[in-house]
Amino acid sequence: MVKRTFTNKGLSYASEIATKNIKALDQVIDWNIEHDIKLYRMSSDMFPWMSEYELPDLPDYSSIKSILERVGKKAKYHKLRLTYHPGPFNVLATSNERVLQNTLKELRQHGEVMDMIGLPISPYANIHVGGAYGNKEAAIKRFAENCSKLPFSARSRLTVENDDRANLFSIKDLQEIHFLTGIPLVFDYLHHTFCTGGLSEEEAMLMAYGTWPENIKPVVHYSSSKKLF
Repeated sequence: MVKRTFTNKGLSYASEIATKNIKALDQVIDWNIEHDIKLYRMSSDMFPWMSEYELPDLPDYSSIKSILERVGKKAKYHKLRLTYHPGPFNVLATSNERVLQNTLKELRQHGEVMDMIGLPISPYANIHVGGAYGNKEAAIKRFAENCSKLPFSARSRLTVENDDRANLFSIKDLQEIHFLTGIPLVFDYLHHTFCTGGLSEEEAMLMAYGTWPENIKPVVHYSSSKKLF
């Protein structure tokens, strides 16, 4: 849904699309259950342009909430783990106030959707630091400070993942965020290839692993780039 469509057709049309998306999520959950897939990353685009409104403002909010509650009951009964990966425009390390306010709202709303589903309040969402701005130490401090501005529902579900560029954040760099905030670290195998922080794969993996609570299985991102011949 492009911005022009949202501007022309308004909240009622966004609500209609969101309802269809949530019904599709319900079907996806059934498919995952049938095929014994226990981990699923939900789309952050289920609610089109949700940065422009509050979720209870949607005309179909009651119906959406009911479907999400059904999804949550299925997930709990079948032990499905549902996660989010909010988009890269969510930058808690930003020094731009407008970007920060947009980020805080977006992450808050992710938490609200998870609340409607009835998911545990534990580290399920995943975000990057979002940029070093030429000073990693200052960016990490801003991240920690801005993280404290999030409501508990969003803040307690966050994890942070290592980046894929040497001028950004390795697992070693992100240790400081964990020390300051308690947020667990997600080890991304492919990203580590390009931003090692001087650590081997095993060292980075174990360092990230050690930041997770004992009662939660750590998330690891594993992928590999296509080899060109």
